[in-house]
Amino acid sequence: MNIEVTVKPGAKQEKVVGSDYGLVVYLHARAHDGEANEALIKILADYYKVSKSCVEIIKGTKNRHKVVEIIK
Repeated sequence: MNIEVTVKPGAKQEKVVGSDYGLVVYLHARAHDGEANEALIKILADYYKVSKSCVEIIKGTKNRHKVVEIIK
């Protein structure tokens, strides 16, 4: 399944919030050297209860708006 995700790096609290357009994910990690992308994969894997290898960023690796594929 493909999900549209908006990432908010540098947040005080990590959380996943549903919205009309997909998910909004708040991350502690900063958008530097792929740290936010790695944190996003980890938090979505925990949220959907799958391994990290089942989560892939398809589109928007250098953007706050991403399309992520979850393989169950």
